[in-house]
Amino acid sequence: MPTQRGCGTGGHLFLALILGVTLCLTTHGLDYDNTPRWTTWIQDLRDYTQFRQTVSNSTTFWLEEQQKVLYVGARNAIFALNTNNINDQSMKMIRWEAIPAKTKDCLNKHGQGFENCHNYIRFLRRFNGTHLYACGTYAFLPHCAYVDIKRFTLSAPFEGKDSCPYDPTVGYTGVVADNKIYTATLYGFQGRQADIKKSFDGRLLKMDDSVLWKAPNFIDSMLLRESVQSSVGDDDKIYVFFTEKLGDENAFNGKPLVSLVARVCKNDEGGSRTLQKRWTSFLKTRIVCSIPEYDFHFNILKSIFVFNQKTWQNTIIYGVFGSQWQNVQISAVCQYTIADIRKAFEGPYKEVQESARWWARYTGAVPTPRPGSCITDAFKKAGVKTSRDLPDDVLEFVKKRTLMDEEVRPVGGRPLVTKKLVSYTKMVVDTVTALDDKQYRVMFIGTADGWIHKVVHVGARSYAIEEMQVYKEPQPVESLVLVGDQSQRTLIVGAQSGVIQVAVSSCHKYRSCLDCIMGRDPYCGWDGESCQEVQLQKDRTGLIQDIVNGNKGCLKSKAYVLIKTVPKDVDLFLSCPLSSNTAAVLWTFGGKDLPGGSEPRYQLDGKLLVVRQVQAGDAGRYHCHARENGLVYPVASYDVRVGLRLMSTIREIIYLFLIAALGVATVVLSVLCIYLCCSSARRGKSRIHLTAASGMELQNVAGLAAGKGEEEEAGRYSGERFLKIIPGEGAAVGNHLSSTSAMVDLLPPPPPPPPPLPLAPDPATAGATPNGLAGLPHVLRKMNGNSYVLLRQAGDVETISSHYHSFTEELSKMLEKRKHAQLVDKLDESSV
Repeated sequence: MPTQRGCGTGGHLFLALILGVTLCLTTHGLDYDNTPRWTTWIQDLRDYTQFRQTVSNSTTFWLEEQQKVLYVGARNAIFALNTNNINDQSMKMIRWEAIPAKTKDCLNKHGQGFENCHNYIRFLRRFNGTHLYACGTYAFLPHCAYVDIKRFTLSAPFEGKDSCPYDPTVGYTGVVADNKIYTATLYGFQGRQADIKKSFDGRLLKMDDSVLWKAPNFIDSMLLRESVQSSVGDDDKIYVFFTEKLGDENAFNGKPLVSLVARVCKNDEGGSRTLQKRWTSFLKTRIVCSIPEYDFHFNILKSIFVFNQKTWQNTIIYGVFGSQWQNVQISAVCQYTIADIRKAFEGPYKEVQESARWWARYTGAVPTPRPGSCITDAFKKAGVKTSRDLPDDVLEFVKKRTLMDEEVRPVGGRPLVTKKLVSYTKMVVDTVTALDDKQYRVMFIGTADGWIHKVVHVGARSYAIEEMQVYKEPQPVESLVLVGDQSQRTLIVGAQSGVIQVAVSSCHKYRSCLDCIMGRDPYCGWDGESCQEVQLQKDRTGLIQDIVNGNKGCLKSKAYVLIKTVPKDVDLFLSCPLSSNTAAVLWTFGGKDLPGGSEPRYQLDGKLLVVRQVQAGDAGRYHCHARENGLVYPVASYDVRVGLRLMSTIREIIYLFLIAALGVATVVLSVLCIYLCCSSARRGKSRIHLTAASGMELQNVAGLAAGKGEEEEAGRYSGERFLKIIPGEGAAVGNHLSSTSAMVDLLPPPPPPPPPLPLAPDPATAGATPNGLAGLPHVLRKMNGNSYVLLRQAGDVETISSHYHSFTEELSKMLEKRKHAQLVDKLDESSV
């Protein structure tokens, strides 16, 4: 690679070259970094359709535009999709999987779980009026088959080792012309046999063994009908694009790559003695995409797009390139004409100088007819009707000299598009007639992370209109086609995860006249109120567009003024809400541009203005303007008011007090809620705890079943309706109550107390007590039906003492009797 000029020292050190190239591209960023003006995320895309199938690798496309059908080759399947809506019910599918025996054999050779042991469809083209021709890797044993278009069925597959690669990851390309299959790939199980082959009438034509391939990677191919309206009776040709490694090592830190285009004649049949069953027309030449003033080369060809005009002489080829420079990710698109490619193949040859072992221009005599040429009318007049009639000296010449001396250089000598920090993969080109009745070419370029860059070519320059995210998960865009007429133009994208369809234009996203005009989008025009799709408007007289300049047609706009109050000694942040990625932000305050060199407190962080430690003098009107396409327009204005720090402190104290008050109120309410919840659960019952040092009176709550004797017994006392616990005996009673879990109901106002139990059993009332028990001593009070407690009534110590010693025996008898008695319906928790 030649040394670098214009930037850097031009030395051979790899690091120096990297730094030099980066510096050159940075200092001339507008020319060498086409930043998309608008960013559209996947959630903001309208008319977004995803083909929902559980297959992967939907990357092989064949479009039948007139039938409005897109054929898609995927892993183990072939689909026929409606281009109007790829996800409608008219979809058809053919399952084409490798038989289990072949899959098992592939797994045994490559290891369990080998992902490539499937049938990846790599070739899908129309073969004739009724059938497609399809080839797949078929678990590392390539097979091909014919697809009946009408019935959409698959014929019996047959072995296709000479038409398809074994490995689904290697480069591959092919075309079909007049029932002949032209393919180029790495053939064989190990993928080491690089070749360009022609299959026809059961025969095979391939490269001569003298051609030494150096790790080629086949990118794409095209058929050009150069026989149509040819004044010399020329033959059609197949052009194959690929990359190879050079033999020398240099600043690439390894063997550099070079991009080439090869050419063969469609009707080549090989030689009669020399080059039997070998190409007699194979020639190749280098295709260049570079920035000449810096001698910076984009040497890795990624893909091509053939832009067909009305005649083949006006065919345009677009190439997507990347750079081999490590640590410098940059992509480019270069444009070529078929005339320049033909001129290179008609120029001088190269040959290897044995002394220097280097390719140099061949300056010797060239035999007639010209080696590597197709059979023309002039050849036929000279008796050379087919390639088998070519003289041996012509064939020997072309065996040794397949490389041409002239390189194919891009139109204008430089790339149409360059983009840093992005890896381009695929592209398609559309032609749009704008309001000025001129046609503009719009490029849709896929990236390695699932985005589409939309670029318009205007004169000698290109403008990136928009970048669209079409896949949520980053993945390379591997296939692109444009479908539909100008009024319903859509883009279909293929990648590993599936197929999606999006509209080529989304004018609704432009909310203002300036955005609509400055976008330079040929699909869009401003009607005075909104941005409209030009192709959908029958009356276009009121629409405004400016593709060339991108700054004319809109009235002066005004920015809304926002009031912003900030305290003193804090940082102020003011945003400039720009929708454009290419506009420059301009801030002004008091008629002066910000940030100023004399005032370091003003800092610009992208679209954000930061004012450090705001002071009283910073109050006033701040204006944000955008500069774009030679036009300066307002975006936002702020009326900043600076408050006193004292007032701010007082305000903060008030805020803290309110927060604290709310916190306390929250705690109190929480405690109250917990208390209420707990008290509601315990409502109606209360546990009594007695201490030895205190006396206590209890209201008489004797059982309702008391007899008349109890009333008489109660008359002997002082007439009080309270029971008194004598100090000194409270401990014993309390312990007795606690151990037996005695509970006293808390009732709203209590009913009149019933009379106490009689002192001795009364035969008349023996069976009247609950559970069939006879009356007990009055010291044994019934509580809630089944619970009993021994209480001493005030003023009758002697009576209580007389019954106290027999209490245990009586209670034991009573409890023993209860075992055989029928219990009441509602029992208390316990009985003592």
